[in-house]
Amino acid sequence: MAEQGIRLWSRKDLVAIEDLSRSEIEMILDLAPQFVAVSQRESGIKKVPLLQGRLVVNWFFEPSTRTRTSFELAAKRLSADTLTMNVAVSSAKKGETLHDTLYNIEAMHSDIVVIRHSYAGAAKILADRHPSSVINAGDGAHEHPTQALLDAFTMRQHIRRLRQEENAGLDGVRVAIIGDIAHSRVARSNIWCLKKLGASVTVCGPSTLLPVEIEKMGVRVTTKLREALEDVDVVYVLRIQLERQQKCLFPSLREYVRLFRIDEESLKAAPDHAIVMHPGPINRDVELSASVADGPRNVILEQVSNGVAVRMAVMHLLVNKPQG
Repeated sequence: MAEQGIRLWSRKDLVAIEDLSRSEIEMILDLAPQFVAVSQRESGIKKVPLLQGRLVVNWFFEPSTRTRTSFELAAKRLSADTLTMNVAVSSAKKGETLHDTLYNIEAMHSDIVVIRHSYAGAAKILADRHPSSVINAGDGAHEHPTQALLDAFTMRQHIRRLRQEENAGLDGVRVAIIGDIAHSRVARSNIWCLKKLGASVTVCGPSTLLPVEIEKMGVRVTTKLREALEDVDVVYVLRIQLERQQKCLFPSLREYVRLFRIDEESLKAAPDHAIVMHPGPINRDVELSASVADGPRNVILEQVSNGVAVRMAVMHLLVNKPQG
């Protein structure tokens, strides 16, 4: 199982979408359906032995529910042993460096280390010096590569159903990313991923939440929500990240809701076939109304399900790639 394409994979780590080629991204997306099928087995046995005897370490320095549990479940469905580090009581609190901690973890023969850290570049620093396969589960406001991959996979499934084309890709697909672009690692990874796959991306939000010169990433920029939603296939809504903002960047939440919330009224500007996505967790009735969050056009829970399959594909590629 899952052998097609793996012979072409050569990377030890998954640190950033920016580093990947289109063919590498598509390799992961093409592998994921096999793992979707594992999770949907009618037999109830939702496991394959592809990582049997391997050790996967979850090492999260920031709060996480969806990503951490998704990685843990993905590892277990691949039959790996898992270890979750409790950072609150770890030696990091005593001043131990990331490198020293990882050296000690590797002394226990770890195979994959999944790390989330507030410092942009933390995953790469570790990947460059350690033999374990490092997966970036989010580094500051820099990147969140597996989120972008599961999002692209979910979008591709939608387009294939919409067009009734089994092999349709994202070339020419129009995606609007709405909200707090400046503080979002999800936005950056998605822009890199979608542009590499041939999609057209528009970003929209208050001018104070749009990074300077973001248009250099090849996106269209607007501060007008209706303009952003015209003719799109996907409406991707970002959470307002108040915890990362050092100062108030818009007058009030009420003002943000009035101008940028995706709700039944604002969604009328988008085509009927457009789906609504969100990386979670949702600030209900702030960036996304409850009626849309629970409505028929959202695929948020589908994103969650697909996240397990995509992360299974990533782990399989990193560990079981050809040696030498």
